[in-house]
Amino acid sequence: MQLYDTHCHLGLDGKVPAAEEHARAVAAGVTGMLVVGIDAATSRAAHDLAALPGVRWSAGLHPNDSTRFDAEWQQLRELANLPGCAAIGETGLDCFRDRTPLDQQQRSLRAHLQLARELDLPVIFHCRDAFAPLFELLRSEAPVRGVMHCFSGGIDEAKQSLAFGLHLSFAGPLTYPKNDALRAAAAWAPADRIVVETDAPFLPPQRRRGQRNEPAYVVETLTTLAAVRGLTVEAAAALTFGNATALFG
Repeated sequence: MQLYDTHCHLGLDGKVPAAEEHARAVAAGVTGMLVVGIDAATSRAAHDLAALPGVRWSAGLHPNDSTRFDAEWQQLRELANLPGCAAIGETGLDCFRDRTPLDQQQRSLRAHLQLARELDLPVIFHCRDAFAPLFELLRSEAPVRGVMHCFSGGIDEAKQSLAFGLHLSFAGPLTYPKNDALRAAAAWAPADRIVVETDAPFLPPQRRRGQRNEPAYVVETLTTLAAVRGLTVEAAAALTFGNATALFG
């Protein structure tokens, strides 16, 4: 059984060497990992981690750090143009935190979308309490491929995301007891548009709440996804691995 963690941040918090996390993930069957950049430094680190087996990487600026756009964008463009870059992002909109004005987040997001079109790469979307403004912006943009990272909506938000051509990525919150609407969306979503992730070291699955998350734990989210869709874990692994490989390589 092969698993693909489509969104993780190996070594981001400095608490565990990235190589150790990677080794534990591989031992758990996680043979595909996308290490996601959130600024120039972490995008460069993600690029370097692609020396590890099965690791892909992305280049992007997190919406909460969009105030650094002018200082970092040229570096990010150069990184994204390097061979092997699998995606643009993490980018998007965040209305939960208020440290970055929405207009600056939107400016950064539009630049990411343009770069993704130039390079024909998928986009990794961050959306926290921001479905309405994100969908409004996407309606004014040319189509892009991509994924709604750590999808947090219900069936209505899933339908709109899919209409823009996006995949839905399910993370640890799928396992949280109160997230019935999210599980309903996971059960409803088209089979060819779903993937799984950890967002490690953040958002651990339910039985590890309060702990540090790792790519090895993606199987716990996958198990919940399999249950709500009436699949075996092996079938869910094959399905999501195939979808992730088609999107990111």
